[in-house]
Amino acid sequence: EPLTYKLDPNNHWYPDLDDLYLKVKYNPNIVGILIINPDNPTGMVYPYEMLKRIVDIAKEFKLFLVSDEIYLNITYNGVKSYSLSEVIEDVPGIAIKGISKELPWPGSRCGWMEYLNRDKDAEFARLCSALDNAKMLEVCSTKLPQVAIPKILGDPRYMPYRLEENQKIGRRSKAIANILGKVPQLNFNETYGAFYNTMIFKEGVLKRSQKLKIANPEAQKLVDEWISNDDVALDKQFVYYLLAAKGICVVPISSFCSDLQGFRVTLLEENEELLNKTFTTIREAIEEYMAS
Repeated sequence: EPLTYKLDPNNHWYPDLDDLYLKVKYNPNIVGILIINPDNPTGMVYPYEMLKRIVDIAKEFKLFLVSDEIYLNITYNGVKSYSLSEVIEDVPGIAIKGISKELPWPGSRCGWMEYLNRDKDAEFARLCSALDNAKMLEVCSTKLPQVAIPKILGDPRYMPYRLEENQKIGRRSKAIANILGKVPQLNFNETYGAFYNTMIFKEGVLKRSQKLKIANPEAQKLVDEWISNDDVALDKQFVYYLLAAKGICVVPISSFCSDLQGFRVTLLEENEELLNKTFTTIREAIEEYMAS
């Protein structure tokens, strides 16, 4: 089972730094700290001061940092993201980047790692060399994207394009907040980065007896099979009913190594009318489910 630290839904999904500190302090086998910034699945963006505190923890316990920055340039509604290279000082670290989320290039893949302060620690340098060697053996080259990336990112039209796309995602974030933000059974946080939002059901509101009316008998049969085991998480049960009854697919938060109960959605629907209809249907489904 992975050793994780808490993201706090009662504090904008920011990491619980006390929990992180104690996990590191009392688990001497830990060698590094992983962050995802902006975060998937919550849409949280790490503030500068919080990143600096994580760097301080890594420095105190002689750890390295790994920052997944695949969404780094996808922020909106007045929030700025900071890369690991801006805060890391002399702590060893790896920033993981790529084009799969940022560029509208379906099917294309190209990712890379940026090693920071590789020469500051001999063990970290050996890790970097091992990663290099492993990737050269395991991964085929992505020649076309590698040739195209400098031309795309270096084009003066790119950043205005990215800003426009971010603003669109930001408007969708606001629209979803207007629809689901005041549902009494949900702990809702507005997003400021990436293109996901995670909503948590408040403690005690989900029950095994709850259900939605499913019109399709075959779909009902499938749901009955999926939830026949009492070990099925309650948020998974809600997700199965939502899919079968309303045709809307979301991801249960219990699938993210979490004890919390909720679901993740995307902010990618470009049709405003369909977006509003979908999330209004989710709100109505929650109301029906809670009343069942």
